[in-house]
Amino acid sequence: MSTWWRAAAGSLKRAAETPKLRSYHTIQAIPREVTGSRGSARDRAEGRIPAVVFSQSYIQTKPGDPTSVSPSSSVSRKRLLTTEKKQIKAILNSVQLPFFYSTTFPLQIRAGSGSSTLIDSGRVLPIKIHRNEETGEIMNLVFAWAEDGKEIKVDVPLVFKGEDVCPGIQKGGYLHIVRRSLRYLCPAEHIPPKIEVDVSKLDIEDKVLMHEIDVHPTLKLLSKNEAMPVCKILASKMQDSESA
Repeated sequence: MSTWWRAAAGSLKRAAETPKLRSYHTIQAIPREVTGSRGSARDRAEGRIPAVVFSQSYIQTKPGDPTSVSPSSSVSRKRLLTTEKKQIKAILNSVQLPFFYSTTFPLQIRAGSGSSTLIDSGRVLPIKIHRNEETGEIMNLVFAWAEDGKEIKVDVPLVFKGEDVCPGIQKGGYLHIVRRSLRYLCPAEHIPPKIEVDVSKLDIEDKVLMHEIDVHPTLKLLSKNEAMPVCKILASKMQDSESA
């Protein structure tokens, strides 16, 4: 086991001992020496996961429409890498889905396994985990450079709070969740790992709409209908029957 992986493992162990603190795990990687399916298969057999990290900016194609964003034609700083399977699994155990996709991580690219030579570094945002459909094994990882000032499309998970004191629920209703995440165009330095939706004051038939959710002013909601609800307090079926 390499020196840098032992250090990373130690950080993960400390994070596990203090679960209430949000930790930032530094992902360690090395350049991929051989590309293609054979090279990837060899990396996986050696306990590594092939990965790619790229820098991609987005442009707004229609003024006034925040949903009309598309990747710019320039894609730069692309690197083909491999990461330690054990470290990625440990991170996923600590920062579970779907929050993994809305959390940025420091990345260090070393010259080789066990090398102390740092050839590149920065913050990255996980974009995709490719898994084997039958076994669930992680096959590939996709990251985007999360550089300050760069905008990235992010699906931010919604966390609902206040159900224990919600008037509508106390009257016998229940929380009907319509959306569990919302897509935003976020500056990398302001990507929220989650967004809390307060339902503590909702009565039966009350709802929370997309545009009513309080977020950082630099975040752009990527929805053509911001008046759509993310949740609603519905009467129970028993109450509906009694009303009828």
